[in-house]
Amino acid sequence: MTKNALLDHQSLIETSGLVGGFFNIDKPAGWTSHDVVAKIRGLIGMQRVGHLGTLDPEATGVLPICFGKATKLANFLSDDDKEYNAVLRLGEETDTEDASGKVTRSLPVPERLQSDAGRAGVLAAIQGFVGPYLQQPPMYSAVKIKGVPLYKTARSGKVVDRAARPVVIRSIRFIDMVERDITFQVRCSKGTYIRTLCADIGNKLGVGGHLRSIRRTRSGIFDITQAMDMTTFSALCKNGGWEEAAYPLNTGLEGLSSLWVKQDHLRAFLHGVQIGFEGLDKWDPFKSGMSLRFLDVKNRLLAIGHALRDSESSEAERADAENPFRVKTILRDR
Repeated sequence: MTKNALLDHQSLIETSGLVGGFFNIDKPAGWTSHDVVAKIRGLIGMQRVGHLGTLDPEATGVLPICFGKATKLANFLSDDDKEYNAVLRLGEETDTEDASGKVTRSLPVPERLQSDAGRAGVLAAIQGFVGPYLQQPPMYSAVKIKGVPLYKTARSGKVVDRAARPVVIRSIRFIDMVERDITFQVRCSKGTYIRTLCADIGNKLGVGGHLRSIRRTRSGIFDITQAMDMTTFSALCKNGGWEEAAYPLNTGLEGLSSLWVKQDHLRAFLHGVQIGFEGLDKWDPFKSGMSLRFLDVKNRLLAIGHALRDSESSEAERADAENPFRVKTILRDR
C-alpha cells in the first residue's frame, strides 16, 4: 500500500467513527514488539500504531497495541501493573540474564534445594522480594546511560555502572519446582525486569540463575484469556473484520477517575474552553496530579486531562478555584 493510499484508508476509518482503540495481542516467541506493530500497521492500513510495554523477543503473551488517537494515551496507560508467568533456571548465570545469553558461570544446585524440604527455603527467598525493591537494570536493556542504550554498550563488551531503580513486586506465587527450574507467577509495577528478578533470586539462594522462559498474562485491563494470536488477527483482517477485535478508547481508560461534563457546557468544552466544577454534572474523587477522563452525560469519552487540585475542597473553594483540572487531549470514541 502506498503512503497516499495509507493516508486515504486512515481517513476513511476516522470518518466512519473509529478513530482509535486497542488490540489485545498474544505476542508469539521470536517476534519483537516492533515486529508486531509493523505487521498490524500493514494489516489495518493505519500509520499511527504503537504498543504499551515492550516484551523481549522470546517472551510471549499480552502485548496491548494502540492505534489512531489511542497512541496519544500511551503515557496514561504505561503505569499499569503487569503480571507474568516465569520459569527460573537455577545454577546458571548468563550475560543477558535470560536464556538467550551466553552462560557466564555455572554453580551446583544442592540437592536440598531440589527436595520437598528445601522448597520452604526457596519459597522464603522468593517471597522476600515482595514489596518495594531496588533493581539494577540489566546491561542488555534499552535503558540509556549518557544517551547510549545499555545493550549497545554491552555488545561492545563493556559493563558500566548503572543506578538501581525502585520497582514494586506486588505479589509472587510459587507454582512448581522441577529439578533446577522454578515456575512462579509475579505481579509487578512498570519497569520491572523479570530476568533481573530471576538473577537476584538465584543470587539470594547462593546458586545464581537466569530467566528460562516468560509469558505476560496481564497488562492493566488486558488479560491473556481475551488475547488474540497473530494468525487469528491476520485472518480477521483479511476478511475485513478487524474492527471486531478493537477495544474502544474508553475501555483503556476505565481505571481513571471520571468527570461528566454538563450538556450545556459541552460545545465550549469540545472547542478547548477550560471549564471548572460548575461545568460538571458529577465527578469521581480525584487528587492533584491524577490523570482524568472526561465523559458526556451518556458516558461517551470526550477527553483526557489531569487534576491541578484535589476534588475534596469545600464548595466555596471550588467556586473560587481557577482551573481545578486541565484538558490535555480531546478524543472521540465510537
